[in-house]
Amino acid sequence: MFVDTVKIHVKAGDGGDGAVAFHREKYVAAGGPDGGDGGRGGDVIFRASPHLSTLADFKYKRKYAAERGADGSGNNCAGKRGKDLIIEVPTGTLVRLAPDDTDDEKKGRILADISDGEDHIIARGGRGGWGNSHFATPTRQAPRFAKPGIPGENLSLVLELKLLADVGLVGFPNVGKSSLISVVSEAKPAIGDYHFTTISPVLGVVDRGEAGSFVMADIPGLIEGASGGAGLGHQFLRHVERCRMLIHMVDVSGIEGRDPKEDFEIINRELGNFNPELAKRPMIVAGNKIDMATEEQQAEFCEYIVSKGYKYFPIMAAIRHQVDPLLNEVSAMLQKLPPIERYEPDPVPVQDLSDLSGREFTVRREGDVYIVEGEWLLQVMRSVNFDDYESLQYFERALSRGGVIDALREAGVRERDTVSIYDIEFDFVN
Repeated sequence: MFVDTVKIHVKAGDGGDGAVAFHREKYVAAGGPDGGDGGRGGDVIFRASPHLSTLADFKYKRKYAAERGADGSGNNCAGKRGKDLIIEVPTGTLVRLAPDDTDDEKKGRILADISDGEDHIIARGGRGGWGNSHFATPTRQAPRFAKPGIPGENLSLVLELKLLADVGLVGFPNVGKSSLISVVSEAKPAIGDYHFTTISPVLGVVDRGEAGSFVMADIPGLIEGASGGAGLGHQFLRHVERCRMLIHMVDVSGIEGRDPKEDFEIINRELGNFNPELAKRPMIVAGNKIDMATEEQQAEFCEYIVSKGYKYFPIMAAIRHQVDPLLNEVSAMLQKLPPIERYEPDPVPVQDLSDLSGREFTVRREGDVYIVEGEWLLQVMRSVNFDDYESLQYFERALSRGGVIDALREAGVRERDTVSIYDIEFDFVN
């Protein structure tokens, strides 16, 4: 089963929590705090695999999570770093943010183009929290609180496979594209005398000896209306986008009752409707099944194609007749063309989760109670020991740095009014 677009969810590992611990050793009085830091969470990494050609595996497993960092412990022992999760995908896979994970400005943002041998970090693990040894000062010698780990990035992604090929074969069904790729490469597509024999793109390597080699792709299913969803073509037009050039194959004989010139114009129009850049892509035209066409049909179609500014090659793909001149021209053109297109990633800026300024929260009033909510506040509250005075001071400073105190004053809070932050309530003091 050929699958070229899927939606998955990835979760990088959370950072481990810092430890609250105090040194205990015989004959050592007041050893002081020695809680270690939590370990960093594992990253989610995407890697291209030459052994994969479809995204079918992702249809059955949609959720992926890296390992959480271990918590810190006493004696200043830091927690172990979480193990990275490596996800292998076919070469040519685009990793995008799913629409429901982004605002309108970021919708469809490309995070990575997995088209090389590099590892691409898509979701970063959270940093480990500080142990209480970090909070010791000359005036606070026994801090009884530590920081929790920062959560790892949590993303919904769309994986979209765009095959990497130098040459794309386009044309109506049953014009001989599969026959051509089968005689010029080791590819073995399904070949039959009926429409939509090929139901998934086929790649083949064409070896031209000293002239080098190139990758050819048979793009199936293009018919009129393909760019709008007709036939199978709308599923596979994306695979044409990376091709450096196109071979447009046409059945010159018109044996199926279609006009070759009209076929040529329809396919070109569908390519342009799908992506205007495809209409500008270098193209040569191969007129197939010339053995079933009259000399008048061949001459008329050749004149028409040449008048459009394209080079024309009459062939019989099934028996490889006159195919070599076509391949020679392809090799010559590829030497002058730029390499296969790579998409520039537009990654989401890494957010400093330790910086509380500018973080989102809401303040609303219900009766005499001011309710404050914000996801980051839950993280701060995890680090607070509400039975410890110094820990409460840290909590107050966090609220001030995060802008909560100012927002409460703007909302009209007064001395001794009740403020509720999730399950914690306290009286406001100016």
